[in-house]
Amino acid sequence: MYGAQLIDALRRLEPSVRFFGVGGDRMRAAGCDTVIDTKDLAVVGITEILSHLPKILRLYRNLIREADRRKPGLAIVIDSPAFNWRVARQMKKRGIPTIYYVAPQFWAWRQGRVRLLRKYIDKALVIFPFEEKFYRDRGVNATFVGHPLAELPNPAVSRVDYAQQFQIEPDKHWITLMPGSRVKEVRMNLPTILESAAQLGPEYEFLLPVAPTLDQSFLRSVIGSDRITLVPDALPALWHSRAGIVASGTATMEAAMMNTPFVMVYRVSTLTYLLGKPRVKVPRFAMVNLIAERNWYSTTSPPPT
Repeated sequence: MYGAQLIDALRRLEPSVRFFGVGGDRMRAAGCDTVIDTKDLAVVGITEILSHLPKILRLYRNLIREADRRKPGLAIVIDSPAFNWRVARQMKKRGIPTIYYVAPQFWAWRQGRVRLLRKYIDKALVIFPFEEKFYRDRGVNATFVGHPLAELPNPAVSRVDYAQQFQIEPDKHWITLMPGSRVKEVRMNLPTILESAAQLGPEYEFLLPVAPTLDQSFLRSVIGSDRITLVPDALPALWHSRAGIVASGTATMEAAMMNTPFVMVYRVSTLTYLLGKPRVKVPRFAMVNLIAERNWYSTTSPPPT
């Protein structure tokens, strides 16, 4: 999504510019020649990555060979630091200027990795206000450019039309379920989310937006219930929902932008948790709380009902 927005913006400035690299359906639709599909890199967790390393390394080498063949004038890496700082290192060796858009959240854990940005990145474009000072204080040429979701318009579809389109009862409360965008995340998060949904009465309907990195047949095999309606886009579902159960990540920002109250959830393997927890340096996990620099409610107030 971020890559597609960026391509559209750059094309408006310079229509003749061409793009290739790593992307999915949205970037392809925007005009990017995708050498690697993001679905093939959709792995999360420390231990989970190990079994996928041979495939990831093969894709990485393919991308670098394609860069050698096409000789780009600029490289833009987006998020995914474990993969992209290695790409940036190869671009640096070849004298290709490199921009990091949606800079890694090194402020959250393993802050020493900032040295990788200083060494290999010419410019970092950060999307959270506090990130600019964090990176500049550590010698990185960083500029806050705003969050890509901030300018998204509210969905235009009415509740009645949306309900008719997906055969949902408009008079019931709707709850959006967002278990993550990767297969491993869904397998870890969705069963417990479904257990929670099952405890609610028949006055609720449940919507589950299908991330571009997933397919409906996989989700249906995990769900095994006709109470869950699969929908293609998250924003309309969140816009018309009474609440959400949302996996940690960009989806929490989408829920906030749609003014939808939500519970944030996330689960990783036990080993990933034990290895990662001591390295986390932030007091809050949800992006909306990190931006607000406070919890949902103050310590002197009761929690919202």
